[in-house]
Amino acid sequence: MSNNSLRLSVTVNDYQAIRDETEALAAPLSPEDQQIQSMADVSPTKWHRAHITWFFETFLLLEHLPGYELYDEMFQYLYNSYYVSAGERHARDKRGLISRPSNDEVTAYRRHVDTAMQRLISEVAPVDQGVHDLVVLGLHHEQQHQELLLMDIKHVLSVNPTHPKYHELADATPATVPAVEWHDFDGGLIEIGHVGDGFHFDNEGPRHQRFLQPFRLADRLVTNGDWLEFMAADGYHDPLNWLSAGWGAVTSEGWQAPLYWEPTENGWYVHTLHGFGPVAHDEPVCHISYFEADAYARWAGARLPTEAEWEHAACTEPTDGNFASTGRFHPTPVDSSTRGLSQIFGDVWEWTSSSYDAYPGFRPAAGAVGEYNGKFMVNQYVLRGGCCATSAGHTRATYRNFFPTHCRWMFSGLRLANDR
Repeated sequence: MSNNSLRLSVTVNDYQAIRDETEALAAPLSPEDQQIQSMADVSPTKWHRAHITWFFETFLLLEHLPGYELYDEMFQYLYNSYYVSAGERHARDKRGLISRPSNDEVTAYRRHVDTAMQRLISEVAPVDQGVHDLVVLGLHHEQQHQELLLMDIKHVLSVNPTHPKYHELADATPATVPAVEWHDFDGGLIEIGHVGDGFHFDNEGPRHQRFLQPFRLADRLVTNGDWLEFMAADGYHDPLNWLSAGWGAVTSEGWQAPLYWEPTENGWYVHTLHGFGPVAHDEPVCHISYFEADAYARWAGARLPTEAEWEHAACTEPTDGNFASTGRFHPTPVDSSTRGLSQIFGDVWEWTSSSYDAYPGFRPAAGAVGEYNGKFMVNQYVLRGGCCATSAGHTRATYRNFFPTHCRWMFSGLRLANDR
C-alpha cells in the first residue's frame, strides 16, 4: 500500500499495545465458542488471531527481516484470507471446522512473530520508510480485525439458545429521543479524500473534486423506536419501499426485523454482546442491510446520503464517540445536548447511497498488498463513521468501509438525508 505522505513513528510498545488489545478481546470466549460457525462470513476468534499474525510474517518478516525463517508452512495456507497472489487458501466458509492447530499453538505463533517484529521495528523500520509504512498498515489491519472479532463473537453467541453474554453491562435509564432536526448544506464544488500526513488506507485517496447539490442531513441516527414504526406500517411487506434486489432478499430470506431481533410474548427482544433483552427504543437501530436502510429512507420520504455528502458534513465534526474503548460494544442513545450532527462517529457504521469504487487516479500498490482494498471495488456500498466496536482513533472523516448490500452482521445503521 502506498502512503507516500506517511510520517508517523511506530515503536515496539505501540505494536505490543495493539497485540495485547486483540488478546484482551479474545480472552473471554471458551475454545468451544471460538470454533462454532454458522454463516460463511463469520471466522473463529482463533483464526483472527492467527491471520493478523500471518500478515506480519508474510508481508514484513519473510520479506524484510534478514535470517527470518517461516514458522509453519501449513499456517501460510490456513491463515491467508483473500490474497490470491500470496498462495492457496483454506475456504472461508470452512474456517470454523478446523479444530487444530489449537489456541495454544496459535498463541505460540503470535509470540514467535512478536519477537521477530520487535527486531524489525527496532532495527529495520527506522531506516526503511517502506517497511515502516507496512508496519503501520499492519497495525491498522489488526485494529480492523479487532472489530471483526467482536462482530463474529456476537454472531457466534447469538445462535446459542441459552443467550450467553460476552460481558456484563448495567441497564441504562431510557432516554428521551429528540425529534429529528435537519442541517442544511449549500453544496457546490468540494474536495473529498485524504489530505495531510496522517495514516490513511489507499482507497481514501487521491483527494479530488466533487460537485454537490444543496442537501440536508438529519442531526441524529435512526433509532429502534423509529424502526418499530416502519415495521408497524408493514414496511417489510410493501414492495413500493424496496429496490428490486432488496425485495428479492426480503422475500427469500424472510426478513421481518433487523438481525438479532426476535419476537417474544413480551414484544421484540434483541441479542447483544451483553445479553438478551427488550429492544430499547432510544438506541440507534443496528444490524441492517443496505436494502433495509434504503427501504426505510424511502418510506420516511427521505434518502441515504452520498459518501461525498457525508464526508463534507463530517469533516468539521469532532471525531470522538462511542467506540470500543468505552467497553460498551453496543450503540448508545443520542445525547440531546449535542450540537451539530450527533453520533457522526462511533455507535454504528452509516450506510451511504454510494457504490464502492475507485476515486479518480486511484492505483493499487504493487504486489500482494495491492489486493487489500482495490479488488473489492464492485457490488458493494460504502459505509462511514465507525461503530461501537471500532478502535478509538482508527476512523476519520475520509475512512471508507464497504459491504455487500445484503450483509447485516456488522454494526450498521443509517442517518437520513434529503435534498434542500
